[in-house]
Amino acid sequence: MKLALLTRNPKLYSTQRLVQAAQALQHEIYLLDTLRCYLAINQKKPMVYYKGQALEQIDAIVPRIGASISYYGIAVVRQFELMGIYTLNTAQAINASRDKLLTAQLLTQQGLNVPHSGFMHHQEDIKATAELVGGAPLVIKLLEGTQGLGVILAEKQQLVESVAEGLREVKAAILLQEFIAEAQGTDIRCIVLGQEVIASMQRQAAKDEFRSNLHRGGQASVVDLSAEEAALAIQAAQALGLDFAGVDLMRTRRGPAVLEVNSSPGLEGIEAVTGCQIAERVIKFIEDRLESRNTVIPYNS
Repeated sequence: MKLALLTRNPKLYSTQRLVQAAQALQHEIYLLDTLRCYLAINQKKPMVYYKGQALEQIDAIVPRIGASISYYGIAVVRQFELMGIYTLNTAQAINASRDKLLTAQLLTQQGLNVPHSGFMHHQEDIKATAELVGGAPLVIKLLEGTQGLGVILAEKQQLVESVAEGLREVKAAILLQEFIAEAQGTDIRCIVLGQEVIASMQRQAAKDEFRSNLHRGGQASVVDLSAEEAALAIQAAQALGLDFAGVDLMRTRRGPAVLEVNSSPGLEGIEAVTGCQIAERVIKFIEDRLESRNTVIPYNS
């Protein structure tokens, strides 16, 4: 099997682990700088080129698309799909996961529990939107952001309005979201692969910090998921069309709720905490998908 991993940073832990896993399983794997891929778009033979070479012998793509290059990276993944090449996550699914508003809409469409949220365009509607969500304290989120960046806790209504107004002044698209105080700065990261949660960990925010991301100094530990939580994580990934996802859950008075869904979850923290060999599981999952793609079912007359 010939794999191509789309990445901007070949030295990242997650990238290196996927390379090691693929090679250990006797596969060829190539690291492609996503921004060096260029596309020939036509009805006869759509193609992706890389440094002068047509990438037509690739069997599968593992997209690791950073938020800063979402538009171009998603276009590259879509082009591979047009070539008939299997992608671990589709362009459409990655696009849905990158937009926090679209994610929330798709999850609620499926009846899944998410924090109450509000969205507005005009500054004059900020106060009314905040009241619809329940009022301060509120979390203000940029629609595109990762690792806790672009997430602000506004504890008073005046602060909600001033921060939201400032962000709208610079044309930033924002989401107002209820603050789940009972979670006490903890959330649960679940790694979903296909129809299964293969690993999970609890993250606790650092002192005086409400964001639990490990990049923000959060601490991680092993956690036992309830059947309801595992089912919710799988349903959330499926609602966005993701085969591989990091789904963040929070325990609330209304039951488990989905905070975010990530199409390129980091492997370092959760592999270290759980001991799960996620990279190997991902490569074997791709093997199975390609095998089922190539299986011919005989016709019995």
